[in-house]
Amino acid sequence: MGALNMIFYTAVTLGILIFVHELGHFLAAKLTGMRVDRFSIGFPPRAFGRQIGETDYCISWLPLGGYVKIAGMVDESMDTDFVNNEPQPWEFRARPMWARITVISAGVIMNILLAVGIFTLVHYVRGKDVIDTTEIGYVREGSPSYEAGLRGGDRFLSVNGHPVTNWEEVQQQIYIENMGADLALVVERGGAPVAVHLVRPKSAEFSMENLGFYIGHSLSYIQTVVPDMPAEAAGVQPGDTIVSIAGVVIRSREQIFDLLQSRPGTGVELGLKRADGIHSALVTVNDSGKIGVGLMSSYAGPVTHTDYTPGGAIVGGAVEATESVRLFLMTIGKIIGGQASVKQSFGGPIAIAQMATQSAEYGLMAFLWFMAQLSMSLAILNILPIPALDGGHLVMLIIEKLIRREIPHRVKIAVQQVGFLLLLGFMAFIIYNDISRF
Repeated sequence: MGALNMIFYTAVTLGILIFVHELGHFLAAKLTGMRVDRFSIGFPPRAFGRQIGETDYCISWLPLGGYVKIAGMVDESMDTDFVNNEPQPWEFRARPMWARITVISAGVIMNILLAVGIFTLVHYVRGKDVIDTTEIGYVREGSPSYEAGLRGGDRFLSVNGHPVTNWEEVQQQIYIENMGADLALVVERGGAPVAVHLVRPKSAEFSMENLGFYIGHSLSYIQTVVPDMPAEAAGVQPGDTIVSIAGVVIRSREQIFDLLQSRPGTGVELGLKRADGIHSALVTVNDSGKIGVGLMSSYAGPVTHTDYTPGGAIVGGAVEATESVRLFLMTIGKIIGGQASVKQSFGGPIAIAQMATQSAEYGLMAFLWFMAQLSMSLAILNILPIPALDGGHLVMLIIEKLIRREIPHRVKIAVQQVGFLLLLGFMAFIIYNDISRF
């Protein structure tokens, strides 16, 4: 069932984003008087489809994107039959430069509009919640954070000189703004500021899991109880919140894992909170350090909620889209500067499948938010001046405008073929990267 969910949510996410992108090219071509021969989801060869009017609507075998085959244009289909004929009024090559630029840019514009629209919808429907804490609940022993001196109960005051007042700012500064850098932290402990120097881990993944600290005010509750396991025998019930283990107050789900795995084959007393009060259960941890429960966690601390007017939601949507561009460019800069790796920064189909499924599990609004972020990424990638992408086509149009004549079609085909091979190579690398992290 999990694999089917991943396939379903990935197909929905990528299908919508690719369709919207290609629809932009299609509509722009129609509105500027060009004939569209094919509307394809996926790259050639063609798998199946249906001819309606002058356009073949189809699915193709290579699921790397999609394309709109416009008469008189060198594109992903590598079709050059039109070269030996005189330009016709309905062909791409015969239309004014402004029309050609509009058609090439329309896919990116549609992805941006989709992202802004989704961000706006989510802002208006859900509003925005800000987690008003910078408190650490738990720090794993032996982790980089523990070795640096962070402890449960510490409150972040600043990260590399930048003050932080909520958890979103903590994450923004640690995982994004200072990606690849060591961290000069100031935390509050016992009412006094304490300086902590956290050296960036050698791991390619600079994540909360590798740093080893977790948010405070976290509740850990039992979602499922596995039949014929120690927890069921001890009377543990789904919905129970674990408040203590062997007298140790629980502040994080990860703390539960660590406590149980450190006590294989022993009996531990669980403090459990139910609707009718506090209960206790004596559970024997098996040799694998498990008791047979599925755990979930939720934040139960202070939150500031903001509702948006329609106008405010539109502004918020535009700001989120702009921030996506800034973060993308910042990531590229850090990759070029050696502060981040391509492996760490980019994900392929498997990563998309995982994130799409995880976001869907949090609800429709979370899933839409992920789709909007991915739509912005697709827009930015497509506008890069790389052959076979929209940005590559734009570069050739600009060159033609400057030299005041058309680039020979054999040159366009060669550039397109090289770009397509580069795209395939990059996708192969990304997929390998996905598999190595899976």
